[in-house]
Amino acid sequence: MAIQTFVASTVLTAAQMNALQGNDYNQTVSTKTASYTLVAADKGTRIAMNNASATTITVNTSLFAAGDTLFLQNIGAGTCTITAGTATVSSTSSLALKQFGGGTLYFTSTGVSIFFLAGSGAVLPPTVTVLAIGGGGGGGGATASSGGAGAGGAGRMVETTFAPVAATTYTITIGAGGTGGAGATGEKGVVGVNTTITGSGLSTITGEGGGFGGGRNLNQTGGNGGSGGGGGGDFGGSTRAGGSASFGAFGNAGGSGFNGADSSGGGGGGAGGAGGNAATNVSGLAGVGRANSITGASVTYAVGGLGGKPSSGTQNGTANLGNGANGGGSTGAVAAGGAGGSGVVIFSTPNTDAQATTLTGGTISLATGVFVYTFNSSGTIAWS
Repeated sequence: MAIQTFVASTVLTAAQMNALQGNDYNQTVSTKTASYTLVAADKGTRIAMNNASATTITVNTSLFAAGDTLFLQNIGAGTCTITAGTATVSSTSSLALKQFGGGTLYFTSTGVSIFFLAGSGAVLPPTVTVLAIGGGGGGGGATASSGGAGAGGAGRMVETTFAPVAATTYTITIGAGGTGGAGATGEKGVVGVNTTITGSGLSTITGEGGGFGGGRNLNQTGGNGGSGGGGGGDFGGSTRAGGSASFGAFGNAGGSGFNGADSSGGGGGGAGGAGGNAATNVSGLAGVGRANSITGASVTYAVGGLGGKPSSGTQNGTANLGNGANGGGSTGAVAAGGAGGSGVVIFSTPNTDAQATTLTGGTISLATGVFVYTFNSSGTIAWS
């Protein structure tokens, strides 16, 4: 219980005496879930802040007397900062309490206090788990005659870790998906853009963009990339090969396009498998993606695009999964290739370690035992 004021002839019950004695061993705890300003009744108690976002505890004058104390602690994931309002707060340590940090606030007068840190709280994560995926390749365009173009390859999927350095800012650049090829001329698509993570002392982490799909009518092969794009279809001539995966694990080749009547485009490669070869009026199948559970749920990323065939139209790759776009498919009307899906970066760290102190362009969420930081657009992150 909080400190009581007694007057002459006050008689305490046994329960009151027990409560007073108990306070010596188990302080009255007041849990706050939003920024809070101390009041006089907080003297001798324990204030526990519990919020996943940043909060403050404000200290004003004329509420406490010399010798008064109270304990301040932060049990939430967000940093809690002890803030001088009208009173003075001095300390040789930081007044920004990380999760599980706390200490004693001691008053030397009604307007002057000293904060004695008891525990610094959560520590810098020793390891950050990373998922990075480049932008998917754009699909090839198909001219008005019956046929289909090659699909875009998926962006390369990178699964790795790194050890963060305190106060180092890491820059995340999310790769855009490649644009689709024009249908009127049967143009090839555009390769996806690389996704990168950079920072002082860190070897750049790169998820390369997916290869472009070959256009129909120009006998185009698929482009190389994180995963290769599918070859385009045409009226005749030799089969057009799919592009290769040029950068290592979790990238696969694109499928071949088919040349002849009702030509069709090859499928784009995916993180989990190569794109399929096309046949007469049969699309090359999309290369399968790869499942990852960094967010706490299994999600399949980096799927290749489906090759175009007569009348299949235009289909974009899914954004922020790094998927390749479908190749255009036409019968009597042009069909542009789809645009590749943009890439993504996701970090996870144990929630017993410090939460990131800088986060721009991304979001934070909680999964079982971890903080999850998701970047669907470019941004920065740092741990102090």
